[in-house]
Amino acid sequence: MLFSEASGRKVVSTSTAETLGQIADFVIDPQTRSLVALTVKKTDHGDTLLWSRITAFGSDAVTVPAAEAIFDADDAVAALSGKDHHPIGKRVLTTAGEDLGSVADVDFDPENGRLITLTLATGGIAAERLIAIGSYAAVVHPDS
Repeated sequence: MLFSEASGRKVVSTSTAETLGQIADFVIDPQTRSLVALTVKKTDHGDTLLWSRITAFGSDAVTVPAAEAIFDADDAVAALSGKDHHPIGKRVLTTAGEDLGSVADVDFDPENGRLITLTLATGGIAAERLIAIGSYAAVVHPDS
């Protein structure tokens, strides 16, 4: 599933069937190359949904057990959140200094949150090559 497809998707409580908010952003841990949380907007419950608290990431909605699954970000999540850590639009540089283009989208597995591909205009880069995401660029290992 692509970030562009999942962005704006509703977050729904399975216990109350209440819409709790909408996905605003994705929090990536470059070390594990996976989503650790989602940033949620239009909610009264907080701004963060940990990946581990998601019941299912479906084609129409993300389900959680209850509103308490959404809370204000702790320091660990906040350190990986925000514009400086969002990959879309960032340059992709190899550790050898080669500019591969800009990230157009990110493909991830909705079952486990693992990143699959960084999508560029020129093609895809396997997420297993990802090292870090910063304010200017995403850094990847060179193609082997």
